[in-house]
Amino acid sequence: MLKKLLRCGMIAFKMTLHWVAEMRHCIAVLTVGLRRSEVTFLDLNDFKARSRSLTIREAKGRKERIVYLPEAGVQAVLDWLLIRGKAPGPLFYPLNKAQKIIPKRMSEQGVLRALQRRGEKADVDAFTPHDFRRTFIGNLLDAGADIVTVAKLAGHASPSTTSKYDRRGEAAKKRAIDLLNVPYSRQKNR
Repeated sequence: MLKKLLRCGMIAFKMTLHWVAEMRHCIAVLTVGLRRSEVTFLDLNDFKARSRSLTIREAKGRKERIVYLPEAGVQAVLDWLLIRGKAPGPLFYPLNKAQKIIPKRMSEQGVLRALQRRGEKADVDAFTPHDFRRTFIGNLLDAGADIVTVAKLAGHASPSTTSKYDRRGEAAKKRAIDLLNVPYSRQKNR
């Protein structure tokens, strides 16, 4: 699903307000696994391009955390800021039907609609923003990130919550055991 969405974005890439405005949510949610509510509460001063960080202030359980964007995510936000401008306030604004910025905080429903529009254009089956979050967590675990770090990035209070997203299965257990070096010398037949 992720590859299909990104391919659609690249094929349709035009530096237009509409494209950047729609893709900013996909990239922010996809690359750092944010909850819809967390996207809506981001402010401009929560984004630090130099450190590639987003400060999540309105997280579940009222716990503040810092997440880091990959370089593509930073570039997408910087492209959006060329259109949005540098005025203080919400990082992401909604658009009206004429594709004009409405300088107010986006709603969770607005984030959902933007993601669904992008999905429809990419011919992706119905999905929810939480599917992106699940993919983010699963991809990090698949790539070998430790579960405690992934839990912190996802804003989970406990790694046991994060473990519910683990899709690695038996192959991961075999790879893990191969990390151990058990000293054993086979004796030669006499």
